[in-house]
Amino acid sequence: MVAPVQQPPQSSGGKRKGKARYVQAKRARRCDGGGPPQLEPGLQGILITCDTNERKCVEEAYSLLNEYGDDVYGPEKFTDKDQQPSGSEGEDDDVEAALKKEASDIKASTEMKLRRFQSVESGANNVVFIRTLGIEPEKLVHHILQDKYKTKKKKTRVILRMLPISGTCKAFLEDMKKYAETFLEPWFKAPNKGTFQIVYKSRNNIHMNREEVIKELAGIVGSLNSENKVDLTNPQYTVVVEIIKAVCCLKKKKNNLWNIYAMEYYSSVKKEWTKRRRISSALC
Repeated sequence: MVAPVQQPPQSSGGKRKGKARYVQAKRARRCDGGGPPQLEPGLQGILITCDTNERKCVEEAYSLLNEYGDDVYGPEKFTDKDQQPSGSEGEDDDVEAALKKEASDIKASTEMKLRRFQSVESGANNVVFIRTLGIEPEKLVHHILQDKYKTKKKKTRVILRMLPISGTCKAFLEDMKKYAETFLEPWFKAPNKGTFQIVYKSRNNIHMNREEVIKELAGIVGSLNSENKVDLTNPQYTVVVEIIKAVCCLKKKKNNLWNIYAMEYYSSVKKEWTKRRRISSALC
């Protein structure tokens, strides 16, 4: 009688190997450009903070920005249907014509992705970055806050804060200094002058030093015009530095009506958020 063959026990590491392959493949797709767009140097946009519901935040941001974007800049123009990628229908005998057709399809596909507003992964929890094209982020956000201040209408639930970003660069001190020299010139280079303060915030970054960054940027402002002075109480300008992982987001704001609109908006948002949290705690 033939003894039954015993099967070797299965290793419990199968699931781990499968998960490891999945993570590796996901990283590879991102590196090849197949994943979602990431926050990177060379962008303009709007940095938005929210509660824990980032997906809802992106939906609200698209709705709000498209509404006011159409109001300020007119309706967005899309690629014509006849320019959309037609795909491959059968084999083309003419190789040169086929290559030209493929290049045209790729170009049209790229144009379709260049929307006025595009959400990109920020690299931080509860932070959404909306990349903008063909608009001025500060002008648009100012218009939104101004309208909210005048009408008192509530159009969002999860958005807590909107910060227009004038530009991004690598979050390394030398890169930031090089970028800031050009970025700050329009407001601080002689004969222009003003009082200023620098506001710094860092997320998911441990290699940058707050005091060192503020000192270097303040030195750049001073080198543009010796009459530029630091004022932490009532400055004419505020230079905002937002660092997320390896990317630095910069913004300059003039402290006039912007502060009035922003304070009114964020005060109402804070009250609503506190009210919702109290209700949620009472139900638990």
